[in-house]
Amino acid sequence: MFDNLNARLERAIKTLKGQGRITDINVAQTVKEIRRALVDADVNYKVAKQVTDKILDQAMGQEVRIAVKPGELLTKIVYDELVQLMGAEKEDVVLKGDPAIVLLSGLQGSGKTTFASKLANFYKRGGRQVLLVAADVYRPAAIEQLKVMGQTVGVDVYAEDGVTDPVGIAQRGVAQARQTGKKIVIVDTAGRLAVDEAMMAEIEQMKRTLNPSETLFVVDSMTGQDAVNTAKAFNDRINFDGVVLTKLDGDSRGGAALSIRTVVEKPIKFISTGEKPEQLDQFYPDRMAQRILGMGDVISLVERAQQVYDEEEAKRIDAKIRKNQFDINDFLSQLEQLKKMGSIKDLVSMIPGVSKMLKDVEISDDAFKPIEAMIRSMTPHERANPEVLNSSRKKRIANGSGTTIQQVNAFLSQFEEMRKMMRKMNQMQANPRMAAQLKAAMRR
Repeated sequence: MFDNLNARLERAIKTLKGQGRITDINVAQTVKEIRRALVDADVNYKVAKQVTDKILDQAMGQEVRIAVKPGELLTKIVYDELVQLMGAEKEDVVLKGDPAIVLLSGLQGSGKTTFASKLANFYKRGGRQVLLVAADVYRPAAIEQLKVMGQTVGVDVYAEDGVTDPVGIAQRGVAQARQTGKKIVIVDTAGRLAVDEAMMAEIEQMKRTLNPSETLFVVDSMTGQDAVNTAKAFNDRINFDGVVLTKLDGDSRGGAALSIRTVVEKPIKFISTGEKPEQLDQFYPDRMAQRILGMGDVISLVERAQQVYDEEEAKRIDAKIRKNQFDINDFLSQLEQLKKMGSIKDLVSMIPGVSKMLKDVEISDDAFKPIEAMIRSMTPHERANPEVLNSSRKKRIANGSGTTIQQVNAFLSQFEEMRKMMRKMNQMQANPRMAAQLKAAMRR
């Protein structure tokens, strides 16, 4: 999402390259370009001016230390200001009461229902008992959608088909949660426009009646600056506690993420990408600032990997690698684990330096589909024993997967190279002297 902003900020800061000191003259143009980059990214103009004025004040006349270049110093100043702009610290959802009630609000099409299931999955993975309540009685199929999503993540859904009283449904849902020992209730409400007085009055009544421990405003980040204006209108009416930014993997310019905290004075608590249950992250201002400046976000990448990590499966794979028995079935298992972590482009953006290297490369989530099709066109015996794949078998696999024999050969060749590398790693672990020699060679 921040690719364009990242490129613009990088170009602006590069103007200081080679300077021995940050001065009034060489910093003024740089800060002006930073302000333009922020405004072009749909950041509120007053917010952009406020943050660049702070950057200018801090950067003006600073001495550049021996080990730090001017561009690096300004990058640190910009990073610190972006962190402050987005809230400085991570803020958690407040869960109080028995059960704790989380009320969701937002515009039509903002992704509330998808987020509701993701949030339920987030707390379920943390060992909490969760109940989803379907209180969107206006959108066709909204209740059915939440039921399907609840089933996907293994969370119960309270719904009343044919009932048009969302406040009453929510109340009875909370009562059901108490009876069944659920500790968290997430209420999915209908999308509404700020100018729709009847609908806004309804969400106000729902908040008064339920008295939730947390009210979240869910906003589509692709709406840009309009998202900030809408958030302000909703906050004036229901005084929500935090913001959720959805669809951060889209083509939006990122202005909402950078502006919303300052304009509505409410923290961003979650960011959501894609449709998969695991594609939800708590919002850390420092990590987001790192991603904006192209520094990556390794911590979030590791946390996302831990969410899909299957300890028993990992032990099984490790044992097979140690015995040099890693086969195509195991490769498919690892591929499926990787896909659960989210879009490939999003994962790449979290790796420091890699997103810059691949900024002009189109990375599609469909990249693995031909490989999966080839593997699924193989028999169990062929997956376990790829050496039996002769020309006639390869032809059958190519026909069955909609690929070519050349693609099948290329995959098998890459797979074999991977197995060779695993064998070498096993030999190194078994032979400490070989490992020491390799490390010495690398140092040279």
